[in-house]
Amino acid sequence: MQQVALGWLVYRLTASPFLLGLVGFCSQFPSLLVAPFAGVWADRANRHRVVVATQVAGMVQASLIAALALSGHINVGWILFLSLLLGVVSGIDAPTRHAFIVEMVDGPEDLPSAVALNSSVFQASRLLGPSLAGVLIAVVGEGVVFLINALSYVAVIAALLALRVPPHVPAASHPAVLRDLREGVAYAFGSASIRAPILLVAGISLLGMPFTVLLPVVAAEVLKGGAPTFGFLAGSMGLGALIGALALAGRRRTGGLGRIIAVGSAVFGIALVCLAVSRRMPLAVACCFVAGVAVTMAKAGSNTVLQTSLAPGKRGRVMSFYSMALIGVTPVGSLLLGAVADRFGAPLAIALGGLGTLAVAAVFARSLPEMHDERPAAGNQPRTPPPEIA
Repeated sequence: MQQVALGWLVYRLTASPFLLGLVGFCSQFPSLLVAPFAGVWADRANRHRVVVATQVAGMVQASLIAALALSGHINVGWILFLSLLLGVVSGIDAPTRHAFIVEMVDGPEDLPSAVALNSSVFQASRLLGPSLAGVLIAVVGEGVVFLINALSYVAVIAALLALRVPPHVPAASHPAVLRDLREGVAYAFGSASIRAPILLVAGISLLGMPFTVLLPVVAAEVLKGGAPTFGFLAGSMGLGALIGALALAGRRRTGGLGRIIAVGSAVFGIALVCLAVSRRMPLAVACCFVAGVAVTMAKAGSNTVLQTSLAPGKRGRVMSFYSMALIGVTPVGSLLLGAVADRFGAPLAIALGGLGTLAVAAVFARSLPEMHDERPAAGNQPRTPPPEIA
């Protein structure tokens, strides 16, 4: 809800596609800097406590932006500052939360379903949030939407505190942080089964996912609509994403997952190109729906491949690289696509992102044979035999 309301507020205040991209950049770029060190921390600290702390920090940020909006003191400067703050919090939260998932399942055979179910919950919020935000913005304004988002953290924090997880046993000693970080980099990028999914997600995040910051422009200038139109576009993508996540949640094996990731990435790129040329609401909604299904299957599938490939002691660091690819790279793309849209229009920027995503999918597809051959050596979970992914 906050993302939709913030995007609409920025566009209402400035009518600038570039500033939409700049806000997206500020809210996510800090993750690119913070996440690697947060990953080292996640391999050392009590992940449960870290996730609770980041949610409390997120509630504080949401409360500040709600107070400013409701009091009438909100402006682009405050939005940029609070977006940077959120980016720092997300940079700590994302790798820790991804690494924490494994502590909430009884056995490694349940991990693929757990990853997909986690994605399902996230996508359900993306489905309900934008649709509800679009209506509330039109009726009561952005400030109330920000307030509802701040209050929603109470339930999240309460649920986290109610979890019963195995007690954290700290290691007797740790090497220097930079040495730990270098070891994580060597481990992650020395294996195709880990390297290829991370680079795929980075490519999608750089070229494809930034199209979401341009949806207010598509709604207002291309489709000649308002906040409800924006809500429908974002909500249809959320619905597609939820369906894609649920489709993966029923899989208890990783066989064929590599092909699903490659096809999902390619379909996502095609959907973006179709969205760029659409000028009617039904077609645009359909394109966003297909994009949601496809990109979720690609990203959640990549997450599953990683989670089932990792050595336990390196999980936090590798998931920090995944978080950098998923979150930290996106703002660079948001800034780039925002600049292209400002000069040449949002449709051309979205189309270029779609074509770039197709190229990324093709590169990933070429790596599938190497991933398949390497899988037995890369699998570090106590499973016999190691799962195939290609």
